[in-house]
Amino acid sequence: MEILFTFKIKEHDKLALIDEFPSASFHFNGSIEDEEVEKVDVIVTYGGNIDTTVLNRAKSLKWLMIASAGVEKMPLLEIAKRNILITNVRGIHKTPMAESVLAHMLALKRSIPEIYAIQETKKWANKFNSTELKGSTALILGPGAIGSEIGRLLQAFGVKTIGCNRTGRSVDSMDEIITFNDLLNKLPVADFVISVLPSTPETKGLLTTEHLEAMKDTAVFMNFGRGDVINEGVLLRALKENVIGHAVLDVFETEPLPESHEFWSLRNCTVSPHVSSKSGKYIERSLVVFKKNMKIWIENDKNFINVINPKSGY
Repeated sequence: MEILFTFKIKEHDKLALIDEFPSASFHFNGSIEDEEVEKVDVIVTYGGNIDTTVLNRAKSLKWLMIASAGVEKMPLLEIAKRNILITNVRGIHKTPMAESVLAHMLALKRSIPEIYAIQETKKWANKFNSTELKGSTALILGPGAIGSEIGRLLQAFGVKTIGCNRTGRSVDSMDEIITFNDLLNKLPVADFVISVLPSTPETKGLLTTEHLEAMKDTAVFMNFGRGDVINEGVLLRALKENVIGHAVLDVFETEPLPESHEFWSLRNCTVSPHVSSKSGKYIERSLVVFKKNMKIWIENDKNFINVINPKSGY
């Protein structure tokens, strides 16, 4: 089995893989442009470098291991035609992303940005509109692995959690579950609306002007999933007209966010440059998932974990 890694991993991780899977031939620190692509069985990648040109060259490719959660930019239908297995690292982001969401929520409630700013002036100004997270309500769009971890942390702070998914099936760490069809009815009770939805045909443009107008004028909208869940022009207008209180945005329709975009300068908008999942343990956790599926592959089992359905995109 020929395996190509298109991103760098540490030397001790390379040695561990070679030791654990002696029957495999690893190509580390490779490029998708290298000749190895034409003969490899497995490509381990972040996914952004996979297109139809690569698929046409990779005649022996049987498995794409994507070391990220999102696969929406990949040619999924072409991959499906070639019967190539796609797996990702769904679930490894839950700790850093949940902590990022909680950090932003606490910062807003406890006036942390203002406290940091006032330190620059060296003035003893101690009048802030701080309040508590306890007793608030969070509506979480997409209560999967990440959303459930967000819910678990929030419940520890005394926050009521409402999960919103497609089916209405129960989820851990949610006090209540609703479907997308019930969303408009529940938005008025939410102090925080947190999206961790992937980009799929069903979620693109899910949130509209009507949804923003249904929220409290003090509500905080937080997007940590994908930028296309809402039209940015609609959100920008709502922020400028104070339809909602604040937005914390980690993802955008266009990335990097252009310097000219008004999100950067709005007082009621926090721009986080797609960094909520950053962690020193990212690759370590990705390799754990990869190793589990490698063992399943070698044993000729079919019960792979984190399999992506190319038609649904998740």
